[in-house]
Amino acid sequence: MMDSQENVLQQDKIENEQKTAQAAPEVENVNTESAQADKATQPAPEAPAEEAVAPTSPAEASEGNGTPDPADKAEAPKSEDTFKKIYANKQEVLARAKQIAASEDNPNKDEVEHLKSAFYRFHIAEREQQQKDYLEAGGDPEKYVVTPDEAEDDFKAQMQIIREKRAKIFQQQEAEKESNLKRKLEIIEKIKAMATSPEEANKSYNDFKALQQEWKEIKAVPAEKANEVWRNYQLYVEQFYDLLNLNREAREYDFKKNLELKTKLCEEAERLADENDVVSAFHQLQELHNQYREIGPVAKELREEIWGRFKAASTVINKKHQQHFEQLRAQEEENLQKKTTLCEQVEAIAKEENKNASDWENHSKQIINIQQQWKTIGFAPQKMNVKIFERFRAACDDFFTRKAAHFKEMKQRFAENAEKKRALVAEAQALADSTDWKTTSDKLIALQKEWKTIGTVPKKLGDKLWNDFLTACNHFFEARKAAHAGTRTEESANLEKKRNVIEQLKAIAEEASDNAQEKVKQLIEEYNSIGHVPYKEKDKVYKEFHDVLDKIYEDLHISTQRRRLDNFKTNLKSVAKRGEDAVDNERSRLMRRYEQLKQEVATYENNLGFLNIASKRGNSLVDEMNRKVQKLKDEVELTRQKIKAIDTQNKQEKTADETSENKD
Repeated sequence: MMDSQENVLQQDKIENEQKTAQAAPEVENVNTESAQADKATQPAPEAPAEEAVAPTSPAEASEGNGTPDPADKAEAPKSEDTFKKIYANKQEVLARAKQIAASEDNPNKDEVEHLKSAFYRFHIAEREQQQKDYLEAGGDPEKYVVTPDEAEDDFKAQMQIIREKRAKIFQQQEAEKESNLKRKLEIIEKIKAMATSPEEANKSYNDFKALQQEWKEIKAVPAEKANEVWRNYQLYVEQFYDLLNLNREAREYDFKKNLELKTKLCEEAERLADENDVVSAFHQLQELHNQYREIGPVAKELREEIWGRFKAASTVINKKHQQHFEQLRAQEEENLQKKTTLCEQVEAIAKEENKNASDWENHSKQIINIQQQWKTIGFAPQKMNVKIFERFRAACDDFFTRKAAHFKEMKQRFAENAEKKRALVAEAQALADSTDWKTTSDKLIALQKEWKTIGTVPKKLGDKLWNDFLTACNHFFEARKAAHAGTRTEESANLEKKRNVIEQLKAIAEEASDNAQEKVKQLIEEYNSIGHVPYKEKDKVYKEFHDVLDKIYEDLHISTQRRRLDNFKTNLKSVAKRGEDAVDNERSRLMRRYEQLKQEVATYENNLGFLNIASKRGNSLVDEMNRKVQKLKDEVELTRQKIKAIDTQNKQEKTADETSENKD
């Protein structure tokens, strides 16, 4: 007979199977182990003795609790070793699932749970190995796609068939229980009718024994009615025995036989205390209770004694069973705490900033290591097991989703940078054969500077692009170097010539002769007529040349302005040779320059009035501006002298022309 707790357990089994099947494909196979189902099967509460009936009542009434599920009874012949069989691969698991699905027997829940756990352990291991092999072969993590598994689809289909079979059997069992209830109620009514008087009891004794046998043959009834039906049955059975006056020998024989049977059950219950498997011992005790309650009463004076012995043995098993699950619950709470800590660690890592690819990689390794630790931890309490896993999975998904987005963005940047560098390579290759040395050199140098501003690309591709770019640049510069080999020889000769002129000027500076000025002019003209010198020596020889000139002019007491004016007058003759218009154009240019310089002088002088000359900064700036003003005034005076020189030359030429006309 099945009580309320066992009925709830049976229903939970089906629900757990459905939940487990749905959760199976996840990273962690969230199963409800058989031990968790056993937790629901708590020790039977012991009913107090009812004073209104014979002493048999309390004993018999409390025996009704903890009756096993008929569906589980059908599974009983299978050993635990069958459920915990070690499979070599998931194909063996699938083959066993197909065998169960095709069998007419009731599928055992424990074995089904074991098959699911084993299959997805192999399935997840294979999937992880496939991904590892893909990455080790150089595959792109962003392009990895999980390969569909036909075996998984087949396994799910077999599990669905098994669930449907169990559900069908459960419905059949419930219908059978209703039928059994109806039959037992009919038996109770018949015994009730027999227990109306001693005469009726004596006449109906054989019929009564037949009804008792029929009662024993009837199995479970609905859980919510089990205790009530049993109490009514025991009540009227005891009333019947109390009314018996005849056939006392048969009655005493029944009492004796019942005592022997119950004593044997007490001995079996006492031996269960030495059973190592607490859960198995508890289930065996439930079966003994079922047998105990089916045995008729014993003599009144022995009822309490025999029940007390059986109850004491049951209490030992119940306490061990309770302690077992208390320990299990404590371990599950510890597992919950460990998993909570791992969740917090992953969440903390997910919040950390990842500045580069190395940070992402290091954090990924940390999370993968935590995931491995997670797999070593057992189940959390049933109510929290799924929730804590969902929290852990959400934290992991958050990190790896952001990682995927980051590397997708980085891959896009790499692609853009690679495209930019390919464009520069193409430009460099197009210029590689150019003979426009100066212009092309400037362009290639600009391309090299632009190259440095472009971000990184994958190393293998980056090395190839850089090699192509460098090859194109080197090709041009080597060609330019070869083309300029003769030019450099000429430049070296020009350098020697200019240094020779400088040495002559140094000699003039030391002699200070009367015709020094004329010699200086000749040497200057000679110096200016010499071509280019090597680039590295240009500034140095230029400085030497002007340093010696400055010394010569200083020694000859010739001002810089005078030199410039003399040079202008000398150059003016060559300008006059180009025609009168050329001289006039030069005078117009100088007039514009003259007015511009005067305007700049006025602007600087005006700005001087706004400066705070009380501060050091003001004093420094005023001094600098005064120097600029003086320089501009000198330039104004020089420009005026140049204009005067042009006017003088024009006047001289006009006078000469008039004289020539008068002679004619």
